[in-house]
Amino acid sequence: MKIVTYNVNGLRAAIKKDWLGWVKEVNADVICLQEIKATPDQIPEIALLEQLGYEHYWYPAQKKGYSGTAIFTRITPKHVEYGCGHEDYDFEGRIIRADFDDLSIMSTYFPSGTTGDIRQDFKYRFLADFQDYSNQLLQEKPNLIVCGDYNICHRPIDIHNPKSNANSSGFLPEEREWMENFINSGYIDSFRHLNPDPHHYSWWSYRAGARARNLGWRIDYNMVSTALADRIESATILNQAVHSDHCPVVLNLK
Repeated sequence: MKIVTYNVNGLRAAIKKDWLGWVKEVNADVICLQEIKATPDQIPEIALLEQLGYEHYWYPAQKKGYSGTAIFTRITPKHVEYGCGHEDYDFEGRIIRADFDDLSIMSTYFPSGTTGDIRQDFKYRFLADFQDYSNQLLQEKPNLIVCGDYNICHRPIDIHNPKSNANSSGFLPEEREWMENFINSGYIDSFRHLNPDPHHYSWWSYRAGARARNLGWRIDYNMVSTALADRIESATILNQAVHSDHCPVVLNLK
C-alpha cells in the first residue's frame, strides 16, 4: 500500500504545474493533501482524477482560498470522518480521516505560528488538543497513520541551520518537545525510522534560492502507530516534485 502526504500550497496552482501528470506517475493508493485552498467545484480536472481511479474526499476551510485538507484514494473507505470536533480547527478544515478495513489514514494540516503570537498560541492549543484527540483515537483505531504538514521540525537533523533557527516558529523548544512526546505516545516517524542521514527536507522557503541550495526544513510526516511497525516497508521524500514549496513524502506498507 503506497501512501503519500503532500502540502500542495493551493491545488489549483499545483494542477497548472502538471500535478495530475505527477499523480499518474507516482501511482499511489492513497494521497493525503494539505493546504488545498480550494473546493471541489473549483477544480474542473476532477474528472481526470476519477479516470485515474481515485475517489476524492474534501474538507476545505470555511474561509475561501485558505487551508483545507483532502484524501484521494483508490481504495473505497468504510467511513470518512470530517474534522475532530473542535470548532476552531474544523472551521479551518485541518483534519480528515479515512477508515479502511485494517487501518485508518488521517490527513492533517497543523497551524503555523510564523505570523505572530496570536497564531503561535493557536498552534499550541491545537497541539494540546490534537494530542488528546490522538490518545483517544488510538484506543479506538490502533492501526492509525497520521499524515500531514506538522509545521514542526523534530530534531536538529531535520532543519538546515538549527542554531540560527533556534527561536523560529516550527523549531521552538516547546514545539520540539511536543513532537517528542507525540511520537512517544504511540507513533513511529516512518521516514526517520529508515533514513538516519541528514539533509533530507520537505519544505523550502521561496526566498534566496533555498531549494536549489537545499536549505530546507523537514516538517511533513507520515507518522505510523506502533501497532503497524512491522508493516513499514519503505519511506522516501520526493524532493524532485516541484508543484509547491513543499514536496511529497511517501510511505510504503507491506
